[in-house]
Amino acid sequence: MSRFDSIPTVAEGLAGVGYIADEGISGVVFLADRLDKPVLVEGPAGTGKTQLAKSVAELTGSRLIRLQCYEGLDESKALYEWNYRKQLLRIQAEQIAEAGDRGGAGSDWQALEADIFSEQFLLTRPLLEAIRADEPVVLLVDEVDRVELETEALLLEVLSEYQVSIPELGTVRATRVPMVFLTSNNTRELSEALKRRCLYLHLDYPTLEREREIVRARVPGITDELADQVARIVRSLRTLELRKSPSVSETLDWARTLVVLGVESIDAAGARDTLHVLVKYQSDIERASRELLAAHA
Repeated sequence: MSRFDSIPTVAEGLAGVGYIADEGISGVVFLADRLDKPVLVEGPAGTGKTQLAKSVAELTGSRLIRLQCYEGLDESKALYEWNYRKQLLRIQAEQIAEAGDRGGAGSDWQALEADIFSEQFLLTRPLLEAIRADEPVVLLVDEVDRVELETEALLLEVLSEYQVSIPELGTVRATRVPMVFLTSNNTRELSEALKRRCLYLHLDYPTLEREREIVRARVPGITDELADQVARIVRSLRTLELRKSPSVSETLDWARTLVVLGVESIDAAGARDTLHVLVKYQSDIERASRELLAAHA
């Protein structure tokens, strides 16, 4: 069942939950819904990749299941594992029962094995949880570029068929295909196979107009004038050779800081005093301060 009627419906719905999407973003989300395909979202850190998945979940009333990727992530943490401690306790309890049953024939190992590899001993992880869910789900695989190739291959296998094979229990197939978003900060090149499986969306820093709208939508109490000034200053700082350019999330933090401080209009001194919220290296703060002072001289 389709979640969206049209691309404009996606844009309007996302705006309603505070995510300002352009036509490209809205179009990819619409197609992901209609084609049941995952979306690979690449771009610099802090450009709204993770927030897109969260906003789609909020918009559609879906449960958000997040797999945070990291180096060393394996199948047991991404897919499932058995509760070995509970299994061991079950075996020990059976052994105690056998010892007390002096005249008994003892339990059948095959029956015990079937018992300890049953649902009650299964620990589901995000991928299996999303596949097994009965309710609408948005699966967020965050920072997929951090995992090794073996784990990337596992993701590809699961997302190709939306099913998981558990040797002891059989194959688990999705009754409802989740919407899937994979985010990447481009720290390494992802495989062609994974990219081929997904729709592709590149999220760069927003245009001046879009960032101004993002600030207005997500910062309560900000004036149009201040939102415009914030967007323009951030845009100018991104043209500098900084160690780390301000992200959209840092733009929002800075805008909220200015509102809390009661700032209605930014001058060079006022901006300089709060730059530590926007840029996070001392060398960047010094360079940005010089730029602001020169621009307002």
